[in-house]
Amino acid sequence: MANEAPIRKRKKNPKKRLRRILIALFTMVILVASLFFFLFNHFLGKVNTEEITNNEEELYVNKDLAKIDYKLTNLALFGIDTRDDDYSESLADTIMIATIDPENKKIKITSVMRDTYARIPDHGYNKINSSYALGGPELSIKTLNLNFDMNITDYVVVDFEAVEKIVDAVGGVEIELKDYEVKGFNDSLNALNGYLGGTYSDRISSPGTYNMDGRQAVAYSRIRKVGNGDYERTERQRSVLEQLFNKIITEKSLKTTIAFADSILPYVKTSLTRGEIISLGTQVFTSGTRTLEGTRLPTDDYIRSAMISEISYLLPDTLVDNARHLHQFIYENEEYEPSDALQEISNRIDRN
Repeated sequence: MANEAPIRKRKKNPKKRLRRILIALFTMVILVASLFFFLFNHFLGKVNTEEITNNEEELYVNKDLAKIDYKLTNLALFGIDTRDDDYSESLADTIMIATIDPENKKIKITSVMRDTYARIPDHGYNKINSSYALGGPELSIKTLNLNFDMNITDYVVVDFEAVEKIVDAVGGVEIELKDYEVKGFNDSLNALNGYLGGTYSDRISSPGTYNMDGRQAVAYSRIRKVGNGDYERTERQRSVLEQLFNKIITEKSLKTTIAFADSILPYVKTSLTRGEIISLGTQVFTSGTRTLEGTRLPTDDYIRSAMISEISYLLPDTLVDNARHLHQFIYENEEYEPSDALQEISNRIDRN
């Protein structure tokens, strides 16, 4: 039997191996970039961007605020009660300030009670929610900045249909319904079922903890004339937001986030550009933000009711004290001193 020829092992060519690795990496980068480009255009292409001014300083009453780098972002959030796509001349049913603070890994929500007596630029004194009907998001931002020495330049506005879609996208929110809230909840739900149409949501007959769908969550948020009135109403709204935050941010589920984006963006109007939305979203997810904190203006300690020209208002008592509370909450700044403009408004409100 002839001797078999020895098997020679091929010498590996390190250059070819490196080339294959580089090709694989390049292919992966192209795929990721293509996916990102697709998601960017698919989702953010649905955003209704409406710039309010080319000069951000026009929104500031205290021009010195524009020079301060707070290393966080404040956004005005408006919930509008409208039956169509026209938000003009609508009262802001919900007013909030959302603060994104990646340095401290926090998102902070400040609810502003809609009956708050405030000075509205060029329109005198009125309920703060009327600023939206008088001049849209731009005037509402100016009003918030004027009355609380803030530096807000951007906004997000949604109607109730958007909130319904958002909650449904994340599989509902867990809410405790108290006994005195049951009737108000069902009355609110009946109204929503009546004018929103579509698939009706079920009534709830007894108190308890429920996983509410989108329409039920909106009905819960709109309960007003029970318990402690508008005070508890703002707490209900923050409770729904907290549940949404926990599902979207804490879980960090890509599936949940995509469903959320796909549901909300067609119903959102904002001054933020696509790039700014991506930047803020990246900050939240990469900073490890897991904390949501909330407060309300006017606070329990600095508020009183008053009848002015036969209309009931909630008066900041004093406005200066409320502004100090807000700045300590958002900026964690105990050295804040009110501007001359804010002090003048505070003195004017005190005379009522």
